[in-house]
Amino acid sequence: MPLQITRDEYTITAAIHRPDARNAINFEVMDRLESLLDEIEQNSQIRLFILTGSDKSFISGGDLREFHAIKHAEDAKKMSLRMLKILNRIESLPCWTLAAINGHAYGGGWEIMLSFDFRIAGSDARFGFTQGAFYLPPGWGGLSRLTKTVGRNRALFLLASQQIITANEALKDGLIQKVLPQKAFSEELDTLKKSLTSNDLTYITYLKQNIGKGIEDELEPFSKFWESEEHLRRVDDFLNRNKA
Repeated sequence: MPLQITRDEYTITAAIHRPDARNAINFEVMDRLESLLDEIEQNSQIRLFILTGSDKSFISGGDLREFHAIKHAEDAKKMSLRMLKILNRIESLPCWTLAAINGHAYGGGWEIMLSFDFRIAGSDARFGFTQGAFYLPPGWGGLSRLTKTVGRNRALFLLASQQIITANEALKDGLIQKVLPQKAFSEELDTLKKSLTSNDLTYITYLKQNIGKGIEDELEPFSKFWESEEHLRRVDDFLNRNKA
């Protein structure tokens, strides 16, 4: 299976597994992602969606062997539009989304990761802005998302130089939020997963939809969360624990 899916109480994790193609995206992976997104969008219990890769690769980009059969602009546009819709759906999910970059992310791989709320990487991961080597600009939303993330000048330099950067350089640029020790990647990911799923979808959706809005807009929702049974229970538990 090109997409290995695991489920627990609040999390769905999808690992791209195409080792012979370094986890490159092809039409079958697109099919699987679309079906998985249907499931996540209909399941109000899911608090976190994780995308990762298998072996030493995250995503090496689009599958050149398969996509090279596309020769005309209109067909290329259809392929690109399909992937854009997938990434827009990920970006619009009400739950948290996390790109767990276990290995190298090249071309379309870094375009995909930028559609996620959070991005973490193993210390051995590398990020390659390599589309220019094939005389292509980004086509899966990467130009806009990269500019938004690192700024215009840095985005242009990465794309023009076709640079490959380390996980620590990606952290400095703001492309990722955290670097994990490669040998402890799975353990550290499990710890983060527990933190990200500690609150329900109501709370997660509120934060995602309202961050960056006006200060006055925070007052009414804050008051509603304050009187909720969950808030009161957690405070009682905290105070009772301190008494003990």
